[in-house]
Amino acid sequence: MTLVEKVRAALAEVADPSRAPAMQAYMKSAMPFFGVTAVPRRAALRRVFAEHRLESAPEWRRTVLALWREAEYREERYAAIELSGFRYYKPWQTLYTLPMYEEMIVTGAWWDFVDELAVHRIGPLLRLFPETMRPLMLEWAHQPDRWKRRTAIICQNSFKHGTDRGLLYACIEPSLPDIDFFTRKAIGWALREYAKTDPAEVVRYVGHQGISGLSRREALRNVPGQD
Repeated sequence: MTLVEKVRAALAEVADPSRAPAMQAYMKSAMPFFGVTAVPRRAALRRVFAEHRLESAPEWRRTVLALWREAEYREERYAAIELSGFRYYKPWQTLYTLPMYEEMIVTGAWWDFVDELAVHRIGPLLRLFPETMRPLMLEWAHQPDRWKRRTAIICQNSFKHGTDRGLLYACIEPSLPDIDFFTRKAIGWALREYAKTDPAEVVRYVGHQGISGLSRREALRNVPGQD
């Protein structure tokens, strides 16, 4: 069996089909679910990935994309994302992975896919290759595609003191007039994460920018005295 086939078999084995309708409804997903919750899914996938190691970066990328493109159930796409970040393949997280991640972000086009890719795949690439990734994130921040803009906004969410504040604001500002819920939520989330490092700066920023009420509330949620 190929790794793709092993993944499908492992997911089917731990699925609870009775959960699938509620999971699909919660995610507002056109794609059905197997009915596999996060904990058993991750345990099953870790076992399969450990037992079936891929031998080259091109083979790894092809397998990730096969899982993604051929998915019939949403959990297969979750598996593709987890395979893309599996520990064996950390040395292959290079700029060559960008087209793969871009495809997954654009075709995934929903927060459960995009947020994981933005924070845990695109973010690390920004850390490793800032000379290339910084201008790319600025470009994505101006794209019509809301999920590429969301990616640019939240990709530094785990950076803490390493946050490039200028880049963060430059990626937020093109989306400030956008009335889309997911875009406004992303702005607030990114600022809320940065507020853990520099709350006074975030208070200053939201007080002097045309930020929506939703984004402001999200940004200041954990800042003392800003309820």
